[in-house]
Amino acid sequence: MTAEPTVRITTAEAVVRYLIAQRVVVDGQEVPLFPGVMAIFGHGNVTSLGHSLEMHRDEIPVWRGQNEQGMGLAAAAFAKAMRRQQIMVCTSSIGPGATNMVTAAGMAMANRLPVLFISGDAFNSRLPDPVLQQVEHFGTPSTTVNDAFRPVVRYWDRITDPAQVISSLPHAVATMLDPADCGPAFLGLPQDVAATAYDYPVSLFDRQVRQIPRPRPDRVEVQAAVDVIRSAQRPVIIAGGGVHYSRAEAELAAFAERFAIPVVETVAGKSSLLATHPSYSGAVGVTGAGAANAVVAEADVVLAIGTRLEDFTTGSWTLVDAATPIVAVNAARFDAVKNRSLPVVGDAREALADLDAALDGWHASTTWEGRAQELRGELKEFVDGRIEDDGAWPPSYAQVVGLVHAQATPDDYVMTAAGGLPGELNINWMSLGIATFDCEYGFSCMGYETAGPWGAALARSRGQVFSLVGDGSYLMLNSEVYSSILSGAKFTLIVCDNEGYAVIERLQRGQGGASYNNMLRDSRGPGSGVRVDFRAHAEALGALAIEVHSRDELAAALVTARQADRTTVIVTKVRESDWTEGGAFWQVGVPEVSDRSEVREARKAMDAGLSRQARRG
Repeated sequence: MTAEPTVRITTAEAVVRYLIAQRVVVDGQEVPLFPGVMAIFGHGNVTSLGHSLEMHRDEIPVWRGQNEQGMGLAAAAFAKAMRRQQIMVCTSSIGPGATNMVTAAGMAMANRLPVLFISGDAFNSRLPDPVLQQVEHFGTPSTTVNDAFRPVVRYWDRITDPAQVISSLPHAVATMLDPADCGPAFLGLPQDVAATAYDYPVSLFDRQVRQIPRPRPDRVEVQAAVDVIRSAQRPVIIAGGGVHYSRAEAELAAFAERFAIPVVETVAGKSSLLATHPSYSGAVGVTGAGAANAVVAEADVVLAIGTRLEDFTTGSWTLVDAATPIVAVNAARFDAVKNRSLPVVGDAREALADLDAALDGWHASTTWEGRAQELRGELKEFVDGRIEDDGAWPPSYAQVVGLVHAQATPDDYVMTAAGGLPGELNINWMSLGIATFDCEYGFSCMGYETAGPWGAALARSRGQVFSLVGDGSYLMLNSEVYSSILSGAKFTLIVCDNEGYAVIERLQRGQGGASYNNMLRDSRGPGSGVRVDFRAHAEALGALAIEVHSRDELAAALVTARQADRTTVIVTKVRESDWTEGGAFWQVGVPEVSDRSEVREARKAMDAGLSRQARRG
């Protein structure tokens, strides 16, 4: 037997060469599966992995991050913008560099987004222990801070021997490309192992063109779903993020129109349909509109496509009656069988094709068509009223959304995350292009709004990336604005300053509490009157910064930002308490007993809402 040719290289070099060899086809073109690395080097990754990345700098570019959490969030946003077809790598040193990435991994895990996290680790030999930044566990010396990644990744491994790379890397890649298991992967590289040489088979580094699987649904499950749908008069589709990841938007549009089924969108599924599509019925749930929620509440069957049906989608399970059947199309069986749903486990595009063929000759009732059209009219009237200029300054969040939308094109991409902006954008943004919206609301991670657009800008080859952020999130994480300057991946960031965590103060007061520790005005300490100069701060990070004081100035600043050669930060004051009301109940923990009468009243209201909660499993 002829021995397979080998090459003697370090573990770190093997990792880099393997990543470079992985390819994927996107829009008919073969491209790198791993198009880049976001890195902050330190001890643990600079001398071995960093050295190998430098040696291959023309094959796999490295982008310098400023904060490990920020670059991890940017990597996840990149994956979202690419609809999970390409994957960024994030690498850090041991210790705080690694733990900074744990939050980003949690965000990617919650949103089912692929990111490959590679962190330095303590010495496998333990001979120099304890080393700088090593956290020691007296009873379990093999435990390091990298074990903190275990709950927030789909795949976790520590490379304790160079040969493990041969097995571990293919498993990590397969996990990140699997539609059902997709999520972040983690590899820990102990410093001595990363530097150790090994005779790797040359074939490990052969070019490999990957295909993202499209699992076909079981015919029995499809038929059971068809029987339920055919019995319906008032069906509704809830479109989730899985529609985007399957690239099934065109199939969804044709299916909904053919069978006259209204479509509501989750936060992750928004821009599955254009707002002008005849089946588009708005955003659903707590951050959705009353008219859209009425469509769901009145439906006699729910077809949930690519959604995990989280509480903000279901109104904490008050929107869908317990007796209303749910047909759940999902690549992940875990999601498809939730809440006693009738599962159709498979790729959304393939499932829609099978359902389409099997439903031939069936159609939703004409009465339901008329009702859905009526509710779409109510939605439009509601949104028009929210974004309308009322002559007052500062504007509401909704009015800012309207001004950005007025200048947007179908190629532009809009983003936000935590706080009050998700509700404002989810309801009031009428999608002009398919897969052009990203609201991170699976983990609701503050700071995504400033780091995410850097990743999205790296992914997008056309249009402008807009991100709307509150002052609280901007202060929490803003360093990747500078990363965008360094990399030349420009975006437009609109900082909406209402002088505090106003949406949480709204929740605080709305559930009977007193305003406390959310707004700057009632913060403890002598500096509560000091305000941040966001324009000056952004300018110091290298951005073009503009502070506006009128609608005309904001409109002009958006024009300037589109023409600018670098990231632009537009700063505007916004109203503290002018919210677009959603149309769904949300369960939160309100005290059952309190000395405060307002809390007691809030608890009564909460209990009334809970009495409508469907017990589905």
